[in-house]
Amino acid sequence: MLFTFLAKAAGSSNGRTWAFEAQYLGSSPSPAALVGKKKKMNKKIVLAGGCFWGLEDLIRTQHGVLNTEVGYTGGTNENPTYENHPGHAETVEIEYDPEKTSYRKLLDFFFRVHNPTTLNQQENDRGTSYRSAIFYGNEEEKKEGEDFIAIVNKSKRWKDLVVTTLEPLGIFYKAEEYHQDYLQKNKGGYTCHAIQFDSYV
Repeated sequence: MLFTFLAKAAGSSNGRTWAFEAQYLGSSPSPAALVGKKKKMNKKIVLAGGCFWGLEDLIRTQHGVLNTEVGYTGGTNENPTYENHPGHAETVEIEYDPEKTSYRKLLDFFFRVHNPTTLNQQENDRGTSYRSAIFYGNEEEKKEGEDFIAIVNKSKRWKDLVVTTLEPLGIFYKAEEYHQDYLQKNKGGYTCHAIQFDSYV
C-alpha cells in the first residue's frame, strides 16, 4: 500500500526552529495489489438470419447486448454494398458483455426469432444473402454452434432439420448508414422476424 501526504516545511533563521506539517491524502494500491486484475473485455457474435433489419431490431433488446451493427460477410468481393454483395450474407454483429449474457444465450435467442430450416430464405426474402448462418471466430464458438444446432433439431419445434451453416468469420463489412437501426428510424417498417418460441434450454 502506498501512502500519499501533502507536506509543508518552514526554514529556520535567527534561532527559529523548523516547522513541519503533514496532511494525509489517502492511499493507492501497490503494484503487487494490481497483479491478476484484468480489464473486462466485451465480446462479439456475428449472425445471419434473413433481412438484417428485423434480426437487429430484436436482438438489440436482449440483456447484456451493448451494441449492434448490420453488414455483410461471407462473400467474394471487398467493400460490398447493398447493390453488390455476391455471396455475402446480411449479418448482424452483436457486441455483448460476457458478464451479463453469453454466446450460448444469444444463439438461443437467434434460433427463436428466425426460421433456421429454410435454405437461403426467410419468408419472402430469397437468395444466399438471406441464409441462416453462424460466423464463428474460433473453434470454441464453432463447437457451441454445432451443439446448439443439435439442441434445436432435438427439440422438434421445426418440422424440418436446421440448415444453418457454420462459416469461419472473415471481414465484417459495415452496411450503409441508412440500414443501421433501420426499424428504429422507420417504425412499422418491413420485418420477417418475431419471437416464436420460449428458450430451448
